[in-house]
Amino acid sequence: MAAHGPGRKVGQPRAKVDDPKKAMKTLKRLLGLIFRRYKLHMIFVFACIIISVLASVQGTLFIQTLFDDYISPMVIQKAGGGSPDFAPLMYAIARVAAFYLLGAAATFAQARIMIVVTQGTMRDLRNDIFRHMESLPIKYFDTHAHGDIMSIYTNDVDTLRQMVSQSMTQVFTSAITIVTVLASMFYLSVPLTLLTLVMVAVMLFVSKTLAGKSGKYFIAQQADLGKENGFIEEMMNGQKVVKVFNHEKKSAEEFTRLNDQLFDSAYNANKFANIIMPVNGQLGNLSYVLCAIVGSILAVSCNGVPVLALTLGSLVSFLTFNRSFTQPINQVSQQFNSIVMALAGADRIFALLDEKSEEDNGYVTLVNAEYRDGKLCETEKRTGMWAWKHTHQATGEVEYKPQRGDLVMDDVDFGYTDDKIVLHNIDLYAKPGQKIAFVGSTGAGKTTITNLINRFYDIQDGKIRYDGININKIKKADLRRSLGVVLQETSLFSETIMENIRYGRLDATDEEVIAAAKLANADSFIRQLPDGYNTVIKADGGNLSQGQRQMLAIARAAVADPPALILDEATSSIDTRTEKMVQESMDKLMKGRTTFVIAHRLSTVKNSDCIIVLDHGRIIERGTHDQLLEQKGTYYHLYTGKAG
Repeated sequence: MAAHGPGRKVGQPRAKVDDPKKAMKTLKRLLGLIFRRYKLHMIFVFACIIISVLASVQGTLFIQTLFDDYISPMVIQKAGGGSPDFAPLMYAIARVAAFYLLGAAATFAQARIMIVVTQGTMRDLRNDIFRHMESLPIKYFDTHAHGDIMSIYTNDVDTLRQMVSQSMTQVFTSAITIVTVLASMFYLSVPLTLLTLVMVAVMLFVSKTLAGKSGKYFIAQQADLGKENGFIEEMMNGQKVVKVFNHEKKSAEEFTRLNDQLFDSAYNANKFANIIMPVNGQLGNLSYVLCAIVGSILAVSCNGVPVLALTLGSLVSFLTFNRSFTQPINQVSQQFNSIVMALAGADRIFALLDEKSEEDNGYVTLVNAEYRDGKLCETEKRTGMWAWKHTHQATGEVEYKPQRGDLVMDDVDFGYTDDKIVLHNIDLYAKPGQKIAFVGSTGAGKTTITNLINRFYDIQDGKIRYDGININKIKKADLRRSLGVVLQETSLFSETIMENIRYGRLDATDEEVIAAAKLANADSFIRQLPDGYNTVIKADGGNLSQGQRQMLAIARAAVADPPALILDEATSSIDTRTEKMVQESMDKLMKGRTTFVIAHRLSTVKNSDCIIVLDHGRIIERGTHDQLLEQKGTYYHLYTGKAG
């Protein structure tokens, strides 16, 4: 991008954690996303949880029945010399065992279904993120560190996986357990239940206090992790630069700073979070001891007193419920950490999903065309002739206009932000088939102009017309399809050379791909590779030279066969000998096409129909090579190297 481009942010802004409404809104949106796609699955899961909890509760209630209705009468019967009847006891135990088996089956079914829900949600979410990311404007990627975006796909999505697979079901299980156990405890003993609730209130107060201290640090941890990943990604991409300028120490110091920042947020988050469960565990033990003491007193001293009376079976069953009642509270407090981290991750995910997609209000499309009876018509076959299909909004009438590559910029102003204009009063025209070259110092605005032609950015003022059509009326996909681009920085993918060239036009045949490679003089070196055109490119072309990568980019543009071309330093990375080989092919590629060329090497633009000299976002000179030399202005000094 041009030097005037917007600055890149390393790391998403930290989510605001002191806003419960925002947290609830994020949670509601997350749950809505899950239930919208897996509603029946979740209903079945919750039914399984209820069955599992009820099976456990009835087993605990059976302890009272076991002591009071079976064991105690049998002991008395045996003491009186009678013979105990074990048949009713065996039947009751069998019934309880059947319920336990049903609960076990429900737990197994719940676990299996949650695997589908969890992994399905992660798959759908990644698809949503990627699809939306592909719809975002170039500006988003210019202003956000790529490593931080990657962190959303990995770290943030993974925190959601933990929440969906564990925390969500655990919280619901705990809620159902608390309700059913509380009802059972009131049924067994009102005084002991009230005592338990007092201890629970203490536990909740402690959990809330500690969770409040740790929550903000968990969200800070996610943001700091994104920053660190962004920095690592930048250092990996710029490792050669780091080593050339001996910046290893400086880079290590910066990484240490970011790593220490991550350590601080992670340490503070876990410092408070990790003591929630131990503290609540001890408070639970205290609750158990107090209930045992008070319950024993009630069982011994208050026999026959309404409400206070407690049998041995009721006491044993209640103490078991006491443990069951405090345990889910401990489990919920333990899951709080995962929930907070998941909400932090979800907040960053939704922030990306809420980014505004690239707007496209265009309705003029680019189609293959041919003449029938002297009239330009649309055709599905490739004819080498293109036309703009203009459907008039008012009448619905369809008009076809030949795509010729006639481009006009009329008094264009542009700034990446409204308060900082970087291009001023740009007026230029390119006639069909002309070669227009942009020259000037770094940051003059050369690449910015080509980005406006592509509508990577929209202008603040003025008009840009393409074949007489305002480019705002042309659908962006069709506008960009009409403009083949070869960038200074070549992007290759981990595919075969054949597929990398075919990326320019996915329906291109092998023969067309090979022809494009020959046009770019890439065929000879490709055939010398171990697998020829089937050689797999690694790590963005790491197994190819810079010149070879650039020739593949030129071949990719050639196979696209676009009506117009933008060459941004297309031969800057090719040595002089290779450049001469490619230049002839490039001239063939440019023949009949309007071409915009950005070049620092002025020898490559001598044959341009018009050379435009830019300085600080303004056009200061224009003309042919010879005309500009005669003027002895900026171009003359750039070309000759003579001081002005």
